[in-house]
Amino acid sequence: MTDPFAAPSSVSGDRARALLAGVEVNVRCGLHAWERHPERPNRLKVDVEMHSAWPVPTVAADGSPLPGYVDYDRVRDFILAWRDRPDHVDLLETLLTELSDFVFEDAAVDACRVRIVKPDIFAETREVGVEIFRRRPA
Repeated sequence: MTDPFAAPSSVSGDRARALLAGVEVNVRCGLHAWERHPERPNRLKVDVEMHSAWPVPTVAADGSPLPGYVDYDRVRDFILAWRDRPDHVDLLETLLTELSDFVFEDAAVDACRVRIVKPDIFAETREVGVEIFRRRPA
């Protein structure tokens, strides 16, 4: 069985993957009543893979310059800023969408995988969460 989250096969040539693994942040999120206490945000663990050509492009499709690397610092900062959100987020899918949209602001990234888990929700599980793999929107 093929992995639906495998790197883009429609892209030829060498590939690069910039990684952030296990970024931890406390966020007010969840559907359960016991997750809706602002003083007790959920601990999230976030993994992000950002796929690009290799070598990483130095010129975007529109001709504008690129730095020649995928900047994972800006993505880390974006994730950590979730702790200061004024609103409660019901669904992890909302955070997945926001994060993957932000990742695609880097013109060098042509695909990404984002995984967000709650490690402390159920005693009988190591973690629960969601994961997506997205290709750059056309």
